[in-house]
Amino acid sequence: MADQNDEVLDIFTRTRALQQGHFVLRSGLHSGHFFQCAQVCQDMAAVTRLTELMLPTLNAFEFDTVLAPAMGGLVIGQEVARQTGKRYIFAEKVDDRLAIRRGFKFSPGEKVLIVEDVITRGGRVQEALDLIAQGGGTAVAVALLVDRSEGKASFTVPHLPLLQMSFPTYAADNLPAELAAVPVSKPGS
Repeated sequence: MADQNDEVLDIFTRTRALQQGHFVLRSGLHSGHFFQCAQVCQDMAAVTRLTELMLPTLNAFEFDTVLAPAMGGLVIGQEVARQTGKRYIFAEKVDDRLAIRRGFKFSPGEKVLIVEDVITRGGRVQEALDLIAQGGGTAVAVALLVDRSEGKASFTVPHLPLLQMSFPTYAADNLPAELAAVPVSKPGS
């Protein structure tokens, strides 16, 4: 497992997906580190390899469809669907909430795997779980590139991070002096 973590970290570092500075996360929390998975997703060989590393864990779950929340999960979700030969759909933001559009539907009881890039609190994953339930599907698991929730994210199905790496996060009114001294960036999710 340590070798796999080292390989994943090497991929994130090499592609400049793991960044340092002062960031406002989608959750509104501040952090000195940010996983910008869009950077790793430019490198299709890296996406292919990250997916290959995810597959042994995913083999324990039966699923018909991969659902990726926009924007972060789109590329990795499509690659998971490609490598597993499953149907691929995505949820997109409408008025800052996820929605199923473009004629995508779930068959009653259809088994769905959610694939996301990074979670801090897991808000988009929870929205995706709700959409699956509302649409009549059955969520079976959540596959993630990175779980940075410090073990706090919890869902009604197993979540399977490729990498668990927690960096401290802070409320805007409770920043440490060294972080407050760095210009803030809101890179987006």
